[in-house]
Amino acid sequence: ERRKQIEIEEQEIKRKEKELISTVRLPAEAEAYKVQTVAEGMRTKTVEAARADGEKIRLIGGAEAKAVEAVGRAEAESMRMKASAYKQYGDAAIMSLVLEALPQIAAEVAAPLAKTDEIVLIGGGDRTTDEINKLVGSLPPAIQALTGVDLTGALGKIPGAVMTR
Repeated sequence: ERRKQIEIEEQEIKRKEKELISTVRLPAEAEAYKVQTVAEGMRTKTVEAARADGEKIRLIGGAEAKAVEAVGRAEAESMRMKASAYKQYGDAAIMSLVLEALPQIAAEVAAPLAKTDEIVLIGGGDRTTDEINKLVGSLPPAIQALTGVDLTGALGKIPGAVMTR
């Protein structure tokens, strides 16, 4: 009878052990597997997203570099064409450049005057005219100093132009 009691207790121990395995250990292993699988999935997702972002940045950078290169080539070709035209037309081309730049030069010179409310010229009738003539007469040397072009000489080359002193 003692033996039977021991056998029953051993069977009870085995039963409890199987019960613990089925109620605690197996669900814990299943949960651990689930957590591990989800973590690996998240890691893979993050790595692939980073790779995709890197590839996107690389492609955008390449496209921007090609665009900058194309713009540079177009500007260089434009400059070559202008240089060829200037070489072909000589003084006329330089005169064209100067005449195109004159409005900008005049705007820069006149910019401080835009802030002036009024200008008062003091002097007699002839003296004021003399001052204005002196001011206008100093413009061609100033333009030559700024641009290197003799405006008086260039204007004298225009067909039909008459120079007065």
